[in-house]
Amino acid sequence: MAHSTIPDRPAPADPIPVDIAALTAWMDEQGLPTGDTTELRPLHGGTQNIMVIVSRGGREYVLRRGPRHLRPQSNAAIAREMTLLSALSSTEVAHPRFVAGTTDPDVLGATFFLMEPVHGFNAADALPAPYAATAEGREAMGYALVDALAGLAAVDHSVIGLDDFGKPDGFLERQVPRWLAEHERYAATPGYRGGTFPDLDRIAGWLEDNRPGHFRPGLLHGDYHVANVLYDHRAPRVAAIVDWEMATVGDPLLDLGVLLAIWPDDPRQPDLYESALGRAGNLPSRSAIVARYAERSDRDLDALDWYTVLASFKLGIILEGTYARSCDGKAPRDVGERLHRYADGLFVRARGITAGA
Repeated sequence: MAHSTIPDRPAPADPIPVDIAALTAWMDEQGLPTGDTTELRPLHGGTQNIMVIVSRGGREYVLRRGPRHLRPQSNAAIAREMTLLSALSSTEVAHPRFVAGTTDPDVLGATFFLMEPVHGFNAADALPAPYAATAEGREAMGYALVDALAGLAAVDHSVIGLDDFGKPDGFLERQVPRWLAEHERYAATPGYRGGTFPDLDRIAGWLEDNRPGHFRPGLLHGDYHVANVLYDHRAPRVAAIVDWEMATVGDPLLDLGVLLAIWPDDPRQPDLYESALGRAGNLPSRSAIVARYAERSDRDLDALDWYTVLASFKLGIILEGTYARSCDGKAPRDVGERLHRYADGLFVRARGITAGA
């Protein structure tokens, strides 16, 4: 099941589910710098996957694998991230540099990879950089978020060997049926009563009736917002886009739709996901965000309301999935309630756009 990454909250400390001896032997096989010991420490962020800092031979890496309790598609998602990060190494897209990885579950019990650490901060959690203390700095951070996204959308996926990374044919036509089916599966979840989105079918119908007739395929992140980038400590620029597990080749304008679905209506108000950056305020207006993207992209933005509604529809259903699992005791109830509130906010956004269209 797909899931969306949202600002993290502290979680109970658990032993790191990584066999140090097995990891050390595998790193030796990859020819990575050796050392007397391999040390691990958890890296906390906005992801439901496991990330661990690995120190050995005077060098640090970040290990990424699926969650402690793997979902059916966890290993496949991590494998796709490996493929994508490897391909992005030849581009100017800000991303964590891939080092090595394996899909062999016999090594650590799950697909995993190592990447270089990114020296940056997650503005969903805190604003430690001096520039973030100023209104001008936070405005620049908002524009930097758009610039990084436009840079990703400009990449020619064929040139970097990602022709088989997605199925762009029929991409837009598949969206509504896919997410409606996802929502229908929640009905069988014990304890989940449903009924969250009374106008679900109406919004789905609006999306089908107003779907753009064509688009230019490209790379999309799939869950692009403040929590999924790291900012440079020295200047208001994106040091790396992270958490690529929902990336594919499709319509990159859906990423812009995601950003707008979460963006505040008023720069003095927090964003929908209540990030530290959004709570601090002074972000560019929604119209300024769109204008900035238009300056840096030659994509047709005439149907941008449609992409914003689709993003709201998709993310709302994904977040509701965590709430449904929390009703069954398979996710923390407080997290489920929070994501349930976010999901409702996303449908409020969709409702407002479709009512006036």
